[in-house]
Amino acid sequence: MTIARQIADRIHALRFEDITPRALTWTQHAFTDTVGCALAGMMDEGPRILLSVPGVAEAPGPALIYATNTRTSVLDAALVNGTASHALDYDDVAGSMGGHPSAMLVPPLLALGEMTNASGRDLATAYVVGFETECRIGRGVNFHHYEKGWHPTATLGIFGTVAAAARILRLSPEITAVALGMAASFASGLKANFGTMTKPLHVGHTTRNGIFAALMAQRGYTANPGAFEHKHGFLDIFNGPGTYDVDKILADWYAPLECDGAGDPGLKPYPCCGSTHPSVGRAIDLATQYDLHAQDIARVEVLPHSRRLPHTDNPDPQTPLGAKFSMQYCVARALAERAVTMKHFEPGAQFDPATRALMARVDARPHPEFGDSDAHAWAAEIVVHTNDGRRLASRLDTYPSRGPAGIPMTRQELWTKFSDCGHLVLPPAQVAPLFDKLMAIETVAATAELTKLLEAPAEQSRAA
Repeated sequence: MTIARQIADRIHALRFEDITPRALTWTQHAFTDTVGCALAGMMDEGPRILLSVPGVAEAPGPALIYATNTRTSVLDAALVNGTASHALDYDDVAGSMGGHPSAMLVPPLLALGEMTNASGRDLATAYVVGFETECRIGRGVNFHHYEKGWHPTATLGIFGTVAAAARILRLSPEITAVALGMAASFASGLKANFGTMTKPLHVGHTTRNGIFAALMAQRGYTANPGAFEHKHGFLDIFNGPGTYDVDKILADWYAPLECDGAGDPGLKPYPCCGSTHPSVGRAIDLATQYDLHAQDIARVEVLPHSRRLPHTDNPDPQTPLGAKFSMQYCVARALAERAVTMKHFEPGAQFDPATRALMARVDARPHPEFGDSDAHAWAAEIVVHTNDGRRLASRLDTYPSRGPAGIPMTRQELWTKFSDCGHLVLPPAQVAPLFDKLMAIETVAATAELTKLLEAPAEQSRAA
């Protein structure tokens, strides 16, 4: 039996009743957080450019482009909404996947849910299955896959999109295996494009392709179900012989559920690359604990795990997106302002003179004690040397938002983040009801209940 068929059998094995309370809570938080990030992301230049391309979102269909009253095909809705969900790099993360799981699941699920009239229970079950698929494949190929330069959010997340779509569309395991084989050819995304608009486009492009693969397979289009293990297939081409473990891909599905904590999931409190978060947290801790101000600081040592630096060691970011992937910029902001917020990534913020002056005193390098240990993958230490000769250090060996509970925010904290995002593009009267429905996703009778609240008045829409 091919790997794709064995994965497909597992995709169709889970029932809603199998979802644990903690996994359901994560699912509620993930839908809420992802939709909030997508709403704010619709204001970003990237999705706006995408919507200006001839043909994009012009096909008729049932699926809403968020914060508009434009409805289009499920493929174009996934493309635009998926891109928006990752545009601010504010969406959730999963350690075992090495990427952002929910951006690859929530936008395509809501689009397909509108087409199929799916219930909240359908959406929740498909989400959990998709999350499991992304993370289980991640366990088999990471972290070689990540360090080789692939963007796992897209290259692995597409299989989660296919899994979620297969459940919503009620595909058979045989057809699901074909869709997975097709998706192996559609998987794409290079870390070389981190810090540009193309990174979130990876999400939109591959969520679209994941749905496309499922719909094509449903209609009888063919692909090789052996596309994972073939000598010219996904595993040997994307990773390379000897750099993956099929047993880890196939073993112990749902025991425990990846989104019950096993997949190391977490929400992002800062709107920048997740690899900066442990260091940002330590910087805020030091600034708060010792009442530090920029003028007090002689130099700063930023010492994260080596895996956190190849894509964030950027001492001279030239764009707001580049600033999100600059360890030096994010840490400098954290030290100077004891917070890192969306305003720090507005156009021109990356050239703030005071921040630039502090960045010049920030040295980022791998921590000498962490090595290549996965146990310290999200660890960090910040050392601040003050002008009066003090050496102040803050170290964390396990980043708490990636802990076993998987839920770093209280309901109030998540509401604060969601409302900040939602109020940018939706009428105030819609934001709280939308939050409440997302936070009880399993009780929603039909997807249209959600998307009705995501629809903006005509005057705010592209169609106006």
